[in-house]
Amino acid sequence: MKILTIDFTKKKFGMISLGCDKNRVDSEKLLSIIKNNGCDITDDIQNAQILIINTCAFLNSARKEAIETVLDCAVHKSGNLEKIVVTGCLPQKFAGELFEELTEADIFLGTNDYGNFFNALELSYLEERVNFVGKGGECGIDRVITTPIHYAYLKIADGCNNHCTYCLIPKIRGCYKSLPMEQLIEEAAVLGNKSELILVAQDVTRYGIDLYGSKKLPELLRKLTALDNIKYVRLLYCYPDMIDDALITEICENSKIIKYLDIPMQHSENRILKLMNRKGSRLEYIQLIEKLREKIPSVAIRSTFIAGFPNETEEDFEGLCDFLKETRFENCGFFAYSREPDTAAYKLPNQITAKVKRSRVKQLYSVQKQISVDKLSEYTGKTLKVLCDGIDYQNNCFAGRTYFQAPEIDGKVYFNAVNAVQGEYYEVIIEDNDGYDLYGRTKDFDI
Repeated sequence: MKILTIDFTKKKFGMISLGCDKNRVDSEKLLSIIKNNGCDITDDIQNAQILIINTCAFLNSARKEAIETVLDCAVHKSGNLEKIVVTGCLPQKFAGELFEELTEADIFLGTNDYGNFFNALELSYLEERVNFVGKGGECGIDRVITTPIHYAYLKIADGCNNHCTYCLIPKIRGCYKSLPMEQLIEEAAVLGNKSELILVAQDVTRYGIDLYGSKKLPELLRKLTALDNIKYVRLLYCYPDMIDDALITEICENSKIIKYLDIPMQHSENRILKLMNRKGSRLEYIQLIEKLREKIPSVAIRSTFIAGFPNETEEDFEGLCDFLKETRFENCGFFAYSREPDTAAYKLPNQITAKVKRSRVKQLYSVQKQISVDKLSEYTGKTLKVLCDGIDYQNNCFAGRTYFQAPEIDGKVYFNAVNAVQGEYYEVIIEDNDGYDLYGRTKDFDI
């Protein structure tokens, strides 16, 4: 079939990226494909003639948000908007159903089809609606960075081999696939000067096993931190059973690695961990935390936990609360279990009611709040090195982060200063906290 040739340089493209930071990297690579083809990208969605919605499908709430976003945007088809392109996890998993039911969308692309974007787009102008999921197409390393100029994410792998019983990721993204180390170094090198490079994957600690036959994260870290344009590197999503002595030593001894680890544990009680198909036990988790704090005395540990997993008793829940009090993490996120079709946990008996799940999440946040208040209060009167993220106009001050605060998921440091530049570091005297954020001023600021 002959493809209709259209001058897309006369079209305006818009992007709505939903979901996680890993999805954001995919969005940035697609934006680069659009830009490298000489096309205009607009931040004003209402001015876009071609709108891409990069979706998440991890939870039912994410799928609902994605579909509602498509429906909300479809009303603009009476104006400038000509085509809606739905990409990412949602069409990757549900392309057949979406194509039949979500008629407001014109084009569907999966997680590995971005290189075919313009082929799909041209065909859609000829045939109106097209499904390109599974067609493939390489993206390359170029990206249009959508984070603030001083930090960026680097996705080092895709997919997952862990097969947790509550999770759809392996059925959406497939098996764990490490990206070649040379490609990652090249990608990081062309990102420009970055105060912070944040490594992400479903499990960064597994990096390299599939490509090289052994874990290569320490080697990757050494090569990334050798780049002159990267000031510091932060690690997210380290699975507890994959953290070994080699990685701990690299984090400890490499001055360009931020002493911060995001370790999603999901629960503490052995019975629930087994039902989740999570490797490790309560005792092993505690031993790991103790080891990390011994080997890296200043390490900040973040974790996430699921409340209300099927069969979670009051005793299990109390055990999780006690675990938090014992481990005293710097940061935590808590989520109510979401019963997802096509996962093993969906079929488990003794599902917990929504009301109980909400109550348990609330209680976990209450426990963590007191821990956070105690920990943050220890910084009152002390000086912390803070990376300025910019001006917070609502609070009429600057906002930034210290080493134990990752962007978007942790608290911030709000501070007064005579002047502060985005992406630069400042010595901030801490004066107060609210159990989540810190407040202070630079030494040169006259009270």
